[in-house]
Amino acid sequence: MDSANIIAKGTDKIIYQKEGDKAVKIFEETFSKADVLNEALIHARVEETGLNVPKIIEIIKYNGRWAIVMEFIEGKTLEELMRENPEKMPEYLNLFVDLQLSVHEKRSPRLGMLKDKINRKISTTDLDATTRYDLHSRLDAMPKHIKVCHGDYGPSNVIVKDDGTSYIIDWAHATQGNASADAAISYLLFCINGQNALAEEYLNLFCKKSDTAKQYIKKWLPLAAASQLLKYDGKAKEILMSFIEQIEQTV
Repeated sequence: MDSANIIAKGTDKIIYQKEGDKAVKIFEETFSKADVLNEALIHARVEETGLNVPKIIEIIKYNGRWAIVMEFIEGKTLEELMRENPEKMPEYLNLFVDLQLSVHEKRSPRLGMLKDKINRKISTTDLDATTRYDLHSRLDAMPKHIKVCHGDYGPSNVIVKDDGTSYIIDWAHATQGNASADAAISYLLFCINGQNALAEEYLNLFCKKSDTAKQYIKKWLPLAAASQLLKYDGKAKEILMSFIEQIEQTV
């Protein structure tokens, strides 16, 4: 693949544009076949909900590494639009929340359960036993829902085409569960990016549009932070830890 055609880079994958209408996500060699096929399966199940997502075309091997070939969506991410047109932030934030609520309206019974995933994530952190116990106890007491949740929903995962059509991408973390947990993760992503004021604007808007108590979403924040802990280090990890520590004040 030509490096000039790189669309995005992650810690363990690179996405290229290929032949104009295709995007190819190539995984590092450390990714097993099972992990790649599982990600493709999750994405395919989300496709079945009817949401605007890029369609998977095929799974291939490229230079010994697994890759997922899918539709290439031409456009700009909502993150890029927010940065380029700050005066339109209210419009973009409304779109961001509306799209998330459209996700939460969907059902996909064969997706994994969000609470189960968070439980596993808590268990694999290096948090002390007392904190893990408090987190597990909090999670167990939270209501069990079956709404489709993106699990990593931030402005960089929304693509807006020139005609205004929006697509949501990167469904590797999708589950079925509680919409407020999904909102808590989005809130944390803004905080990790140093956008604390925008995080509060997002939370206020989400609560207003979904008729959800802000206090309820905040009860999810320590749990959501623990579920993200292994993905980050440095300052981002410190931010997540600050939310996890709040559980001691609220259990």
